[in-house]
Amino acid sequence: FDLETPADAPRADEMRAGEPRQLGGRQWDVASVVRAHLIAAQGELPRPPKLDGDFIVVDLRNSAGEVGTLDYSDAAAAQWSTGRAVALSELALQGLRETSEKTLSARGLPCPSCGAALEVKFATTQSISCPQCRAVVDISKGVGADLAHYAQNNSGEGGLEPQIALGSVGELALGGPPAPWQVVGYQERCVVARATDDEQTFWREYLLYHRTAGFAFLVDAEDGWSWVRPITGVPQQRGDQATWQAVVYGQGEIYAAKVTWVQGEFYWRVRRDEQVQVTDFSSLSSNGQKKLSRERSGSEVTWSAGETLASNTVADAFKLPPDARSALARDVSPLSAGSGKGSSVRTGLIVLVVLVLLMVMVSQCSSDDCSDERSSFGQGSAELAQCLRNRGSGGARTGGGSFGGYSSGGGGSHK
Repeated sequence: FDLETPADAPRADEMRAGEPRQLGGRQWDVASVVRAHLIAAQGELPRPPKLDGDFIVVDLRNSAGEVGTLDYSDAAAAQWSTGRAVALSELALQGLRETSEKTLSARGLPCPSCGAALEVKFATTQSISCPQCRAVVDISKGVGADLAHYAQNNSGEGGLEPQIALGSVGELALGGPPAPWQVVGYQERCVVARATDDEQTFWREYLLYHRTAGFAFLVDAEDGWSWVRPITGVPQQRGDQATWQAVVYGQGEIYAAKVTWVQGEFYWRVRRDEQVQVTDFSSLSSNGQKKLSRERSGSEVTWSAGETLASNTVADAFKLPPDARSALARDVSPLSAGSGKGSSVRTGLIVLVVLVLLMVMVSQCSSDDCSDERSSFGQGSAELAQCLRNRGSGGARTGGGSFGGYSSGGGGSHK
């Protein structure tokens, strides 16, 4: 809703993503600062559209889950509006079709790299990977534009195939009642090493879509499975703690991350070699099962919230066969004692083998010299096997970008 602009509204060049701001006597956090331009206008509008030149738009969030926007298209006076996120069901719209309005039945284009047909299923898609050559294509400017793209290495040492196939639908309760979530995208990520002897950490993320609930991320990491969804507001931070919806979280790791491999469609622009700064939080109660994540990329900060999931919950949701189910068991330690559920040495060895296979991801984040991996992790380690594979192949695959948060560019998951 449009409101009177607060007298203490700063100039556009004074706004920085991630910083707190007092506006009209209320506390806000700057979520993004972007340079925009109007590409079309139609119908009745509350004010004349600015059809020439660029202008700054600043988005803000607060701990009450509200959003605020300062639109600087009028250089003389910023336009201030506020609102809150609502579920589509809350709007009680009439006459909606049963199928998703986002799904496009006939939106296709040739891959600018190999010419293969790309079928774009969602109107919100900004990046899509080619199923044939694996190039990542930027369609944020429209399918008729000169499409920017970059190649991913798929010569055998490229990304792993997702263990949950693209297009699969699973019944999951992600912060609400159980609902059918479809896998529409898949990405592999890693922590960017700060030194050559740093241990490498890799994880996978599945982008899920539901026609009324929007998007969520299913995260497959070494320590188990979890889900996260971008939140509209911003948690209250005090020191190393953050509070969101009456839950107190303790700060965990802070690290730089990057995407190294993608498949499918994404509602943000996947950029080569783009890094994000990630801060992880875990709830101080409930055995740390609740998660928060803050990601910063350029001029945007995004928060996400979620919880841990048992691997059998994921397997049941997507109705995976027995051989595929065992490959998901990240939350079972191969060195743990019997759990009373028929655990055995053989089960532990299977899980260990699965973990070794998971770590065989070729990444730009690793170096060509394997002496550090050999001395740090041992001759039979997955880290050494991965490094030797990189060196033998003559190079690592290219990747880039980080997945978007509430708008573009920022993050929303955790490792």
